[in-house]
Amino acid sequence: MQTPTTPPSPFAVQGWPVLRLGFRPFYLVTALLACLSVPVWIAAFLGHIQLPLAQPLAPLLWHGHEMLFGFAAGVVAGFLLTAVKAWTGRQTPRGPLLAVLVLLWLAARLAVFFAPYAVFAVIDMLLLPAVALALLRVLIQSGNKRNIPLISLLLLMALANGAFHLAVLGVLTLSAVTALYAQLGLIVMVVCVMTGRVLPMFTKNVTPGLVIRIPPRFEPALLAATALALLLWVLGAPALLVAVAALLAGGLHAVRLWLWHPQVTLGRPILWVLHASYAWLPLGFVLLALAQLGLLPLSLAVHAFGVGVIGGLIIGMVTRTARGHTGRPLQAGRGETLAYAFVLLAAVLRVLVPALQPAWYAYAVEGAACLWALAFAIYLFIYTPWLTQTRLDGKDG
Repeated sequence: MQTPTTPPSPFAVQGWPVLRLGFRPFYLVTALLACLSVPVWIAAFLGHIQLPLAQPLAPLLWHGHEMLFGFAAGVVAGFLLTAVKAWTGRQTPRGPLLAVLVLLWLAARLAVFFAPYAVFAVIDMLLLPAVALALLRVLIQSGNKRNIPLISLLLLMALANGAFHLAVLGVLTLSAVTALYAQLGLIVMVVCVMTGRVLPMFTKNVTPGLVIRIPPRFEPALLAATALALLLWVLGAPALLVAVAALLAGGLHAVRLWLWHPQVTLGRPILWVLHASYAWLPLGFVLLALAQLGLLPLSLAVHAFGVGVIGGLIIGMVTRTARGHTGRPLQAGRGETLAYAFVLLAAVLRVLVPALQPAWYAYAVEGAACLWALAFAIYLFIYTPWLTQTRLDGKDG
């Protein structure tokens, strides 16, 4: 008589470590893209090289697209593939299915150089809907309705990506730059939602006795004001209206940051980098308002959001989540602290130096590109062994 065997745990350790959870491969490939693409773009922008892009894609549009739909969207995908498992207790894509998603991302990054533009566009538009549908299935099966709006944001990102490609191909009369601004706005909204959930919690967890009080109606008002300001900007509303909405949103974000007591994080780099990056959000809205009034170039606001907010929060979160999910302590070492400083200094060079000294623009963007690339090179040097090996505690993930 045979003894019944216990069915294997759905979270049993199995397969190649790098494909056990979404953050592992996506953090690696997006960090590599960040490290390589920005210096290449700056070299092309300053006339040192020519990019062999699929026509009719312009180099400036390639840079914006790769930062928003390649780098940032790839990190969001890796983060959500990991977070949804933690939120629901159910397995998200892993193994061969996760490999397919990563290969889709990689194929799009390469196709822009080696395939006709229409082929690149089709490949590039597959990833975000695929990730959204995979995660939606897990959320519905688990009854986790609270996080379904995040899946809606992924689908809106996919829509913005489709609009970008159709605009480049001339199918839509919409400007491709407008589609990029829409994607930037959607990522900023993801940032607003996620930081509101985790930053106060992270701060309180390491500060005994700290009380963070947020008025009940403050968060909905802040999210509404932020969405309104970004929507008015993307839709090309009257400049004065956009400026007023942007100043309102910026003021609310400044109050939110103050309520989080950022000063208590100064001794913890893995936490202060998140607060310091978030501080670029109210500054970005102020710069957006000034740009609408014709006082500053719009690119300064765009890069305040892109480099300061998104870049800073990404380098902070890809270190923090990777440490946690590989069984390591949530404490940044010297290398990681240097990477944080490099990204934030890159934001200063790319945004504030040109605003104060326009004549230094070329030197500033070159310096910013070098610091940005060095930050993600440090990340790859430290984290590649960790992300390609089993957790320290031997658990799955």
